[in-house]
Amino acid sequence: MSSEENIKWINEQFKDTNELTMKTLEDEDKKAELFYIKPLIDVGLLQQIVIKPYFEMQSETKYIRYLKALPQFQDSKSQEQLKTEVLNGNVVLFIQNKFYLLDLKFSFNDQTNTASVETTIHGSQLALSDNIATNINIIRSDYHQPTLYVEYSTIGEVNNHKLAIIYDKEKVNKNALNIITEKLQQVDKQVITSTVQLSNYINNKKYSLFPQLIMTERPDRIVYNLAGGKVILLVDGNPQALIAPVYFFDFMTSMEDNYHSFYISFFLKFLRYTGLFISLLLPGLYIGITSFAPEVFRTELALTIAGSRIGVPFSSFVEVLFMLFFMEMLLEASIRLPKTISATATTVGGLILGTAVTEASLASDIMVIIVSAVAISTFVIPINEMAFTIRVIRFFFILAATLLGLAGLTLALYAMIMYLVSIDSFGEPYLKFNEKKTSKTKAGEKI
Repeated sequence: MSSEENIKWINEQFKDTNELTMKTLEDEDKKAELFYIKPLIDVGLLQQIVIKPYFEMQSETKYIRYLKALPQFQDSKSQEQLKTEVLNGNVVLFIQNKFYLLDLKFSFNDQTNTASVETTIHGSQLALSDNIATNINIIRSDYHQPTLYVEYSTIGEVNNHKLAIIYDKEKVNKNALNIITEKLQQVDKQVITSTVQLSNYINNKKYSLFPQLIMTERPDRIVYNLAGGKVILLVDGNPQALIAPVYFFDFMTSMEDNYHSFYISFFLKFLRYTGLFISLLLPGLYIGITSFAPEVFRTELALTIAGSRIGVPFSSFVEVLFMLFFMEMLLEASIRLPKTISATATTVGGLILGTAVTEASLASDIMVIIVSAVAISTFVIPINEMAFTIRVIRFFFILAATLLGLAGLTLALYAMIMYLVSIDSFGEPYLKFNEKKTSKTKAGEKI
């Protein structure tokens, strides 16, 4: 293509926008054309390393050699790549009938965040930023291995968001990596703006309640999982990463487990698993025992529960559903409300609701205690995706206990375990015990 045809082609590509800036540099017998989108680039850098040297250098040949020596210089393989790179904040220079690309992207979202979802008392409070380059910089700063590999691609046909697939080439689970790469190639969506959205499209079990990937904001969790041979996915513009493959027990670990002594970590894990079973089974146990097998209780306790239910017009099933429904409403409201009023609103709402319900004999005092215990127990699950899953599955257990009593509850628990055994996460058994100790030791030796 001639010079005029190349310039005409690039103008044709951006004919429907007024954002493309075209600037001509002329000095004696030299001439260069610049194309860029002004809001995306660092204008000061453009002036300093592109425009000013152009007028200071005697020949175009020397200027081209200078451009190629810049760290911002990129090879251009095709005209289509030029269009994409201009939209990503690159400057295109056209000199002597050839295109040259310079990465002069100016970013407002490269500030790191403080962990707000996966908070810990001890350890780092650093969280990922919205900028993919900053996030990779953080990961590389914490993971000093030459085998760390980053593959770049784009996702979303319209918005073309940058995607990074990160793994340790020596440790990675190659079968899982192949499955993830294949799934990513099959994603056929016009717009993908977040890691949550991406996780739904590459999920092995689209209609499974149990999450197949862990979403995290913590660089230390990413580093720990890289050392364990897992794959990390980062989407530009998102302060959260996806980790795959995962095991059920990964969702019950907190990064703080690594910062405490063995006995304290063991105690905290015991609390979490106890909370998991309370949150999952306690409402069903209440229904099963009060409606089908009250003899399970000691006589005094049975009489106390029966006494607290005097005047309650509903069956234990309706009573549990009624209270759990409003508890879920309060939890949802606490997430949606502004932080300044959410804690106050939910505390006052919970107290007033609990008091009013018992005074109106719509639920027993025991039921209020059970709902409070279930709510507290749900919060000890460290990964939110699993906490949401448990909140939904709990209702299936309540239904099973309502229909078949304690036998139904046992069958539901058995069915859930069998289901967990049957599913996998990108080729890895979901209920597999992670070889955490081995990976931890290896990571500790090499990181």
